[in-house]
Amino acid sequence: MNFSWISTYWPLLAAGAVQTILLLVISVVFGFVLAIGLALAQIKGPRGIKWLSRCYCTCLRGTPLLVQLWLLYYGVGSLLPLIPGLRSSFLWPVLREGFFFAAVSFTLNYAAYEAEVLRGALLAVPKGELEAARAFGMSPAQVLRRIWLPRAVRIALPTIAGEIVLQLKATPLAFTVTVMDLYAVAYKIRQDTLLVYEPLLIVTVFYVLLTLLLTRIFKVVEAQVPMRR
Repeated sequence: MNFSWISTYWPLLAAGAVQTILLLVISVVFGFVLAIGLALAQIKGPRGIKWLSRCYCTCLRGTPLLVQLWLLYYGVGSLLPLIPGLRSSFLWPVLREGFFFAAVSFTLNYAAYEAEVLRGALLAVPKGELEAARAFGMSPAQVLRRIWLPRAVRIALPTIAGEIVLQLKATPLAFTVTVMDLYAVAYKIRQDTLLVYEPLLIVTVFYVLLTLLLTRIFKVVEAQVPMRR
């Protein structure tokens, strides 16, 4: 095993790790917010909104993430320059980068999966708790914010943790749209040094350590918020 190249490539490795973490954080945070709306739409929304939400979740969960990413990057991305004035606007430096399309694609995909998790968790909250909150005089918004959503999140917490780990493992797909994440850096090192296993071992260690950290964080959160039935 030869790891002498680390002293040369560690800035690239660090930058790639940052890109990977950013993709994970952006997709999970914005995807979770979108998932709440999608889950509520399937439970409480009008028939048309329910249908649209279900179609969205079914389509995005039923197609490979790589296909979605390429449709955005090579499809929508090729149409953006045709919009008058866009190339000269302040948005163009962001919209022309593969990172933008990767973040959007990962967010939309994560939201579809998480919406189904939250839908099941919202339906699993005991109706007696919601009725008690209404009897106490809470408005529908207060019931959702103080009782319904927090209880549903607690119920779904172990599944949410698993979904975030799966989302982490999906981030190397960003490499296919020119994003220099950690896997892309490992690929470049392999091309430069002709070393195959060593760069991949570094990537593996990073993902395992980050997974252990995420798992530990969620275990601490679960311990702080005990389950009540």
